[in-house]
Amino acid sequence: MTESDLPVVQLTPGRWGDPEVSVEVPAPALAALHHLGVRRPATGPVDPVDRPGLSAEQVRLLTAVVGAEHVATELSDRWAHTRGYSTPDLLRHRAGDTSDMPDAVIFPADHDEVLALLATCAEHDLAVVPYSGGTSVVGGLAASRRFVTVDLGRLDQLIEVDDISRTATLQAGVRGPAAEALLAKHGYTLGHFPQSYEGASIGGYAAARSSGQSSAGYGRFDQMVVGVTLATPRGTVELGRAPMSAAGPDLRQLVLGSEGAFGIITSVVVRVRPRPTERHFEGWRFDTFEAGLTAVRGLAQDGPLPTVLRLSDEAETAVNNPDGPGGALAIIGFDGPYKQATADVLTAAGGQNLGAEAGEAWRVGRYKAPYLRDPLLDEGALVETLETAAFWSRIPVLKAAVTDALVKALSDQGTPPLVLCHVSHVYETGASLYFTIICAQNDEPLDQWHQAKLAANAAIAEAGGTITHHHGVGTDHREAYAAEIGPLAVEVLQAVKGVLDPTAVLNPGILLTSS
Repeated sequence: MTESDLPVVQLTPGRWGDPEVSVEVPAPALAALHHLGVRRPATGPVDPVDRPGLSAEQVRLLTAVVGAEHVATELSDRWAHTRGYSTPDLLRHRAGDTSDMPDAVIFPADHDEVLALLATCAEHDLAVVPYSGGTSVVGGLAASRRFVTVDLGRLDQLIEVDDISRTATLQAGVRGPAAEALLAKHGYTLGHFPQSYEGASIGGYAAARSSGQSSAGYGRFDQMVVGVTLATPRGTVELGRAPMSAAGPDLRQLVLGSEGAFGIITSVVVRVRPRPTERHFEGWRFDTFEAGLTAVRGLAQDGPLPTVLRLSDEAETAVNNPDGPGGALAIIGFDGPYKQATADVLTAAGGQNLGAEAGEAWRVGRYKAPYLRDPLLDEGALVETLETAAFWSRIPVLKAAVTDALVKALSDQGTPPLVLCHVSHVYETGASLYFTIICAQNDEPLDQWHQAKLAANAAIAEAGGTITHHHGVGTDHREAYAAEIGPLAVEVLQAVKGVLDPTAVLNPGILLTSS
């Protein structure tokens, strides 16, 4: 199965993925968890209790814009739009916590209705959180005050394909698999496949600067975007007259990554490429992570780059391939002809070609991994991820610092963790590190992870990394992001928000501390 074959999944509130897919923790993994002190909780999830939402007058104002059938106020609809899919989000769902639940969910039909909604909400001081895929893992859907959710699911069209320029205009609510299916009819691919692909959307990709597994070949999503349309309480901002321009700063980059704090992205113009006629994946073994790091850096800087390039450390390699040869596993993939020159570079750097079987095993299991988190939580494990990026010269120090911080923070709480890491995205000047953390839950798992996350954030800053490479800022990284860019830059962003959103109704508390 390829990405184009995956369905658009209607995500289950509080559990990842297709509800028809059942995943169990393998027996050997359960035994390993018990060695970490993991024990199954005595109680299960708690059903949410409804709380008052909008007044009748507020509902009337919203229905006047989109129609009564497109304003949802029932508990089930509001609960389904509560938070995203970080582990803290899932734990709060299991606890029946409705503190971040929207007061209503509105489904506009097009850009003009989004504009009208924002104008109405600004006039009547109704905070607004945009929602399309809902796959945030950094608290990006939890505003700092009560709010309504604007679900962009009805903005689900491929508006235009420009064969000469090789661009496509997609509405923000188009989900990842749907985008690929729509483009495939014209012979194109977007080539953007994050692990959240089954549930994520075009608008979310743009708002959070998403990056997918094929970034070495296709680039990050913000590199694909050549035009963007933004709805704000004060009107429309339309950017992208040409692919590149020297007419002042590139304001597209101000909108990309803005996470709904400056407006709601309703459509983007993206670069597309012909669909590949062949695809190859291989696994490569290196004796150590350091040896593999030198090899992938060589490809990133001097080429030839594959489409997919990733490197797992020894711990992650052992967990994912318990019967394998050990060492550090690199995955390379090609959309199009196999590049023997890439293999030659890896061989010269000490790599051992494990063949297509290892590569295909990774590819096939790529979208299954997130399904394992919920049954792990059911068993009493705490499972979470975080990511960062830095220049190549700082990658070894950064990896060691974050690993040590996580191990110490969680061990000090009586729950020693297993910390896994891989290089997920590469550039000429640096790379992204992606960490997976597994340990036993203590009696207060939300605070347990909060303490570990604070320690990791501090280690990232001290080691010269960025607080996030592709997960976004949300609320989880808000303070660390402000410290990273400094107070003057924060003032610049606050000034932009003040112009576009003078009554501060757009995603308050997300991205910026003061909204």
